[in-house]
Amino acid sequence: MPYQHIVLAVDLTDYSIQVANKAAALCKSFGGSLTVIHVIESLNYAYGGDVPIDITDIQEQLETTAKERMSVLVDQLDIPVQDTIITQGGIESEIHRIAEENSSDLIVVGSHGRHGLALLLGSTANGVLHGAPCDVLAVRVHKS
Repeated sequence: MPYQHIVLAVDLTDYSIQVANKAAALCKSFGGSLTVIHVIESLNYAYGGDVPIDITDIQEQLETTAKERMSVLVDQLDIPVQDTIITQGGIESEIHRIAEENSSDLIVVGSHGRHGLALLLGSTANGVLHGAPCDVLAVRVHKS
């Protein structure tokens, strides 16, 4: 069965368009739908909750910036996007949650193709792969 619902997980860097174009091409080929997700890693989560400052304003600014960048990314795609989601939490767990809630059959993520110690320690793409409720496609991104 071809992929009918694809979740594209992006970090909203300049490389995201490379990954988004691959996901869009798959959607076109299979006649599937696309949901684009960006996870803002909660600063409390990232720093273990030991930050002794009010980070509400920082989190709101991160979300505002993410919405702007998401809009720019989606506008560059040549297919309609079913949904865009910006959420906060653990990156891998949020991607898994969204994929499961949407009965997705493929998650597409970018991979920088690191080697050596970075590869041994894992990456976001590797983290998404383990425990995913569906297939995962890691798209190698290249510096333009």
